[in-house]
Amino acid sequence: MSLIIPFPEPDFKYRDTDGLRYIFDGLRKKYIRLSPEEWVRQNLLAALVRVFDYPAGLIAVEKELKINQLKRRYDAVVYDRERNPWMLIECKAPHIVLNEATLMQTLNYYRQLQCPYVLISNGQSNYLAAIDSQSFRWLDAVPAYNF
Repeated sequence: MSLIIPFPEPDFKYRDTDGLRYIFDGLRKKYIRLSPEEWVRQNLLAALVRVFDYPAGLIAVEKELKINQLKRRYDAVVYDRERNPWMLIECKAPHIVLNEATLMQTLNYYRQLQCPYVLISNGQSNYLAAIDSQSFRWLDAVPAYNF
Protein backbone atom coordinates (compact mmCIF):
# COMPACT_ATOMS: atom_id res chain seq x y z
CA MET A 1 0.00 0.00 0.00
CA SER A 2 1.43 3.35 -1.02
CA LEU A 3 1.70 5.88 1.78
CA ILE A 4 1.12 9.59 1.52
CA ILE A 5 4.11 11.85 2.03
CA PRO A 6 3.06 15.50 1.90
CA PHE A 7 5.58 17.58 -0.01
CA PRO A 8 5.98 21.04 1.55
CA GLU A 9 5.36 24.22 -0.40
CA PRO A 10 8.38 24.45 -2.71
CA ASP A 11 10.98 27.12 -2.04
CA PHE A 12 13.71 25.83 -4.32
CA LYS A 13 16.32 27.99 -6.00
CA TYR A 14 16.81 27.42 -9.72
CA ARG A 15 19.43 28.44 -12.24
CA ASP A 16 19.41 28.07 -16.01
CA THR A 17 22.72 27.49 -17.77
CA ASP A 18 23.22 26.64 -21.45
CA GLY A 19 19.55 25.76 -21.84
CA LEU A 20 19.55 23.39 -18.85
CA ARG A 21 17.76 23.93 -15.55
CA TYR A 22 19.56 23.34 -12.26
CA ILE A 23 18.15 23.16 -8.74
CA PHE A 24 20.06 24.08 -5.60
CA ASP A 25 20.48 21.08 -3.32
CA GLY A 26 20.66 22.45 0.21
CA LEU A 27 22.08 19.18 1.57
CA ARG A 28 24.93 18.98 -0.94
CA LYS A 29 25.29 22.79 -1.05
CA LYS A 30 25.47 22.96 -4.84
CA TYR A 31 23.35 23.21 -7.96
CA ILE A 32 22.35 19.89 -9.51
CA ARG A 33 20.90 19.36 -12.97
CA LEU A 34 17.14 19.14 -12.59
CA SER A 35 15.85 15.82 -13.91
CA PRO A 36 12.52 14.19 -13.08
CA GLU A 37 14.30 11.92 -10.57
CA GLU A 38 16.07 14.90 -8.99
CA TRP A 39 12.70 16.67 -8.62
CA VAL A 40 11.41 13.64 -6.67
CA ARG A 41 14.56 13.49 -4.52
CA GLN A 42 14.49 17.21 -3.66
CA ASN A 43 10.79 17.18 -2.76
CA LEU A 44 11.02 13.96 -0.76
CA LEU A 45 14.05 15.14 1.23
CA ALA A 46 12.37 18.52 1.81
CA ALA A 47 9.36 16.65 3.22
CA LEU A 48 11.51 14.53 5.54
CA VAL A 49 13.34 17.61 6.85
CA ARG A 50 10.53 20.20 6.93
CA VAL A 51 7.45 18.06 7.61
CA PHE A 52 8.84 15.11 9.57
CA ASP A 53 11.72 16.96 11.32
CA TYR A 54 14.50 14.67 10.16
CA PRO A 55 17.92 16.30 10.80
CA ALA A 56 19.33 17.60 7.51
CA GLY A 57 22.87 17.17 8.83
CA LEU A 58 22.34 13.41 9.10
CA ILE A 59 21.21 12.87 5.51
CA ALA A 60 23.74 11.81 2.87
CA VAL A 61 22.87 12.17 -0.81
CA GLU A 62 24.29 10.16 -3.73
CA LYS A 63 27.17 8.42 -2.03
CA GLU A 64 29.06 5.55 -3.59
CA LEU A 65 28.73 1.88 -2.65
CA LYS A 66 30.52 -1.17 -4.00
CA ILE A 67 28.18 -4.02 -4.92
CA ASN A 68 29.73 -7.13 -6.46
CA GLN A 69 32.85 -5.16 -7.37
CA LEU A 70 30.72 -2.54 -9.18
CA LYS A 71 30.44 1.07 -8.08
CA ARG A 72 26.85 2.18 -7.43
CA ARG A 73 25.28 5.27 -5.87
CA TYR A 74 22.36 5.30 -3.51
CA ASP A 75 19.97 8.25 -3.68
CA ALA A 76 19.95 9.13 0.03
CA VAL A 77 20.52 7.67 3.47
CA VAL A 78 19.32 9.07 6.77
CA TYR A 79 21.71 8.28 9.63
CA ASP A 80 20.94 7.96 13.32
CA ARG A 81 22.75 10.08 15.89
CA GLU A 82 25.54 7.48 16.17
CA ARG A 83 26.05 7.79 12.38
CA ASN A 84 24.64 4.34 11.62
CA PRO A 85 22.52 4.03 8.45
CA TRP A 86 18.88 4.29 9.56
CA MET A 87 16.79 4.77 6.39
CA LEU A 88 17.76 4.02 2.79
CA ILE A 89 15.92 6.11 0.19
CA GLU A 90 15.60 5.24 -3.49
CA CYS A 91 13.99 7.77 -5.84
CA LYS A 92 12.72 7.26 -9.35
CA ALA A 93 11.25 9.67 -11.89
CA PRO A 94 7.45 10.05 -11.71
CA HIS A 95 6.93 8.10 -14.94
CA ILE A 96 8.85 5.06 -13.61
CA VAL A 97 6.57 2.39 -12.17
CA LEU A 98 7.77 1.12 -8.81
CA ASN A 99 7.91 -2.63 -9.18
CA GLU A 100 9.85 -5.70 -8.13
CA ALA A 101 12.94 -4.59 -10.10
CA THR A 102 12.98 -1.29 -8.18
CA LEU A 103 12.68 -3.16 -4.91
CA MET A 104 15.48 -5.57 -5.86
CA GLN A 105 17.80 -2.68 -6.76
CA THR A 106 17.05 -1.05 -3.41
CA LEU A 107 17.57 -4.31 -1.52
CA ASN A 108 21.02 -4.65 -3.14
CA TYR A 109 21.93 -1.32 -1.51
CA TYR A 110 20.26 -2.45 1.72
CA ARG A 111 22.53 -5.50 1.92
CA GLN A 112 25.52 -3.16 2.15
CA LEU A 113 23.98 -0.65 4.56
CA GLN A 114 21.65 -2.76 6.76
CA CYS A 115 19.23 0.10 7.50
CA PRO A 116 16.12 -0.70 9.54
CA TYR A 117 14.00 1.25 7.03
CA VAL A 118 13.82 1.41 3.24
CA LEU A 119 11.80 4.06 1.39
CA ILE A 120 11.10 3.95 -2.36
CA SER A 121 9.38 6.85 -4.12
CA ASN A 122 8.54 8.14 -7.59
CA GLY A 123 6.85 11.23 -6.14
CA GLN A 124 3.41 9.77 -6.72
CA SER A 125 3.76 6.41 -5.00
CA ASN A 126 5.77 5.92 -1.82
CA TYR A 127 6.56 2.58 -0.24
CA LEU A 128 8.23 2.23 3.14
CA ALA A 129 9.36 -1.02 4.72
CA ALA A 130 10.84 -2.00 8.05
CA ILE A 131 13.54 -4.63 7.56
CA ASP A 132 15.67 -6.74 9.82
CA SER A 133 17.39 -10.11 9.44
CA GLN A 134 14.14 -11.94 10.21
CA SER A 135 11.36 -9.88 8.62
CA PHE A 136 10.21 -7.44 5.97
CA ARG A 137 6.97 -5.52 6.48
CA TRP A 138 5.37 -2.62 4.65
CA LEU A 139 4.51 0.40 6.79
CA ASP A 140 1.65 2.84 6.44
CA ALA A 141 3.36 5.83 8.10
CA VAL A 142 6.76 7.52 8.09
CA PRO A 143 8.62 6.70 11.32
CA ALA A 144 9.41 9.56 13.67
CA TYR A 145 13.05 10.54 14.01
CA ASN A 146 13.09 10.94 17.77
CA PHE A 147 16.39 9.66 19.10
